[in-house]
Amino acid sequence: MKNINKYSRNYFMPPVSSLKWTEKEYITEAPTWCSVDLRDGNQALVVPMNLEEKLEYFQMLLEIGFKEIEVGFPAASETEYTFLRTLIEQNLIPEDVTIQVLTQSREHIIQKTFESLKGANKAVVHLYNSTSVAQREQVFKKSKQEIIDIAVTGAKLLKKYAAETEGNFQFQYSPESFTGTEIDFALEICNQVLGEWQPTADNKVIINLPATVSLSMPHVYASQIEYMSDHLDYRENVILSIHPHNDRGTGIADSELALLAGGQRIEGTLFGNGERTGNVDIVTLALNLFSHGVDPKLNFENIPKIIAGYEKFTKMKVNERQPYAGKLVFAAFSGSHQDAIAKGMKWREEKQNEEWTVPYLLIDPKDIGREYEGDVIRINSQSGKGGIGYLLEQQYGLELPPKMREDFGYCVKNVSDRLQKELMAEEIYDIFKKEYVNIKTPVEFINYQFMKHDDFKTNVTIQIEENISEIVGVGNGRLDAISNAIQKKLDITYKDLVYKEHALEIGSESNAVSYVGIRTMDDTVYWGCGIDVDIMTSSVKALFSAVNKIKK
Repeated sequence: MKNINKYSRNYFMPPVSSLKWTEKEYITEAPTWCSVDLRDGNQALVVPMNLEEKLEYFQMLLEIGFKEIEVGFPAASETEYTFLRTLIEQNLIPEDVTIQVLTQSREHIIQKTFESLKGANKAVVHLYNSTSVAQREQVFKKSKQEIIDIAVTGAKLLKKYAAETEGNFQFQYSPESFTGTEIDFALEICNQVLGEWQPTADNKVIINLPATVSLSMPHVYASQIEYMSDHLDYRENVILSIHPHNDRGTGIADSELALLAGGQRIEGTLFGNGERTGNVDIVTLALNLFSHGVDPKLNFENIPKIIAGYEKFTKMKVNERQPYAGKLVFAAFSGSHQDAIAKGMKWREEKQNEEWTVPYLLIDPKDIGREYEGDVIRINSQSGKGGIGYLLEQQYGLELPPKMREDFGYCVKNVSDRLQKELMAEEIYDIFKKEYVNIKTPVEFINYQFMKHDDFKTNVTIQIEENISEIVGVGNGRLDAISNAIQKKLDITYKDLVYKEHALEIGSESNAVSYVGIRTMDDTVYWGCGIDVDIMTSSVKALFSAVNKIKK
């Protein structure tokens, strides 16, 4: 590409090696989650939420289980201020939930922020100022010391107004644009703020290290976090928080490695909503933990309901391939994938295995409110016999013989290919009935009667066009006798009759279903299916269905 020389690696590695996190295999417990949907996510919307929408969204976050929720920038607009006051004055904040508000390090903004918090049971006041080289040089045109002075002045003002305001307050500081800041400078400014606040075991402080813009590969961010964690003053009384954005598409990886490196708390949004490419997606992070057997302490057992709420309030859509939540993430169209999933599900059922190890499915879709039939096995021209057969069995109780599954699979694929569309379960069932079930042309089965003195001699009544006739057959069994009568009457020959039957229940009806496969002398196999309340009659109908496919 052109203009490659415009770009360089404008991030900063720690001054000493910080790689202890690489020795850890996985995250052993959930971090403290802080939703920033109502602030960071809301400010990124084309049309920000109104008061009523924010109140409903807040309730949805409570139902999911968030215990820390950033509710806005109350000094920034009347809507933000009114929203916060409504939460407090109408007692809408549960006692075990902490709200969080954002403020710049400017006195009139800090004063307005504390006015909005009056009477809050517990609130985090989040102070920030930008510290990166680019911001210092291009935006603020200030020295490092001047940037430190802004932060320390803000820290002092938080103490001042907290002492004068009714409520219970915890302080948080973010060196905004941390990833573009020299690490030793980021450490210096955070320690200066900590020195002003002097956190204790009973009054801990949050230091939040945001990837305001993601500038590096995830291992660099992890090393930056580990260095800060190892060198922050008052570390035992500091909650180390991270706030990754997704500019490089690595928000999840940044977060997970940062947790290994000492991060204890994560600020993010549902489905990664936020400025530019968004904040880190808390849904994905939480369910990644879930997939490793770690309780995420958030409830995503009804993902469809959460998606509906999210899309209603934000006017945005969850992508079809969004991890866990997307409509197609559990869907298998490929024949080999469908076959593996179907066999894995059957193996798990037969073995009564508690552990989830089904091929291609990271977690059990039902654990997050998804259904196997509608979400997992999806049928189009790429699908195979395994998935198609599994769908018929799960939704319609049809247990096709393996070779018949293959035959029907080609039939379905041809229809999907011709129509250039995915086929729904009812469409597939309709194709099956049309192609295999109780076929009556050109030869219609009317009735049969076994001789009382000889069970293996049979009279069969058939109709060809307008003509009804009776044929007689003899064989080593009832179905064989009928088969011989058909071959003699129609002057056809076939061999290797394959037969399977089972009970069938569809809705309130209870029937028997039979499958018959016959091989003609040119080695072509024809399949038929019969459904009837009587098991023997269903077998005869299946045989006639297969024969009629020869005669077509």
